[in-house]
Amino acid sequence: MNLHGKVALVTGAGRRVGRAVALELAARGAKIAVHYRNSKAEAEEVVALIKAGGGVASAYCADLTHVLEIQWLARWIEEELGYVDVLVNSASEFFETALVTSSDGDWDRLMGANVKAPFQTIRRFAPMMVQRGAGHIVNITDVYARRALPGYSIYCASKAALWMLTQSLALELAPHVQVNAVAPGTVMFPEDFADAERASLLKRIPLRREGTPEDIARAVRFLVEEGGYVTGSVLTVDGGKEIAG
Repeated sequence: MNLHGKVALVTGAGRRVGRAVALELAARGAKIAVHYRNSKAEAEEVVALIKAGGGVASAYCADLTHVLEIQWLARWIEEELGYVDVLVNSASEFFETALVTSSDGDWDRLMGANVKAPFQTIRRFAPMMVQRGAGHIVNITDVYARRALPGYSIYCASKAALWMLTQSLALELAPHVQVNAVAPGTVMFPEDFADAERASLLKRIPLRREGTPEDIARAVRFLVEEGGYVTGSVLTVDGGKEIAG
C-alpha cells in the first residue's frame, strides 16, 4: 500500500511504541489519527511534530473499552480526516498480576485493554475497509503471548488472545483486509530497572541490546507498506530472544 494520503488510526499513539508508529507512518505520507485515553499532552505533542514535518494529524480521546466512544471516535476521524485505511492497535496495559493477589478488576482491566478494545475497534473500522476493497490492520501483541512470564499470567493470556484474534480475523476479513501483528520483545526498560538485572537480561538476547519503539514501528510499516502477500502473520521483533530460550 502506498501510504501517501491514506488515513491511519494508531491507538495509544501518545507514548512509547504507539508514538513511534504514528511518526513512522506520518513520515511515509499517511494522515494520522492520534488516539489517546489519558496522555493528552503527549498526543498533542505527536500531532505537533507531524504537522511541523508537513504532515496531517489530529488527536482524539476515547476509552476503547466502551463501544459508544469508539463510534464517536470513528465519526470524528471520518469527518476530519476521512475513512480509515490502516488501523494499528497499539494501546495496551501491562502490570503484574500474581495469582494470590490479583483481583477481578485486574482481569477486567487487562482483558479490556488488550483484547476487548482491539476487537471492538476492528469491528467498527473493518467493515468499511471491506466495503472499499482494501485495508490493513496491525495488532501489537508480545513474545510473552506464547511464552510464560511468572506473575503476569493475565497479561500473557490477554496477549495470547490478541495473537489468535489476529489470525482468526485474517481469515474472516480476507481477501480485502490484511490482518497481521507485531510481537515485541524487550523494548524500553522501565526507568527504575536495576542495572544488574538489565545487564543479565541483555546477555540472553542474541543481538545484545534492548529494542526501541522505532524497531517496532519499522516492522509495522513493513507489514502495511510492503507486506502485499502477508496476512495472519505475527512478526517477532525481539533481537532473537525467543529462539535463544
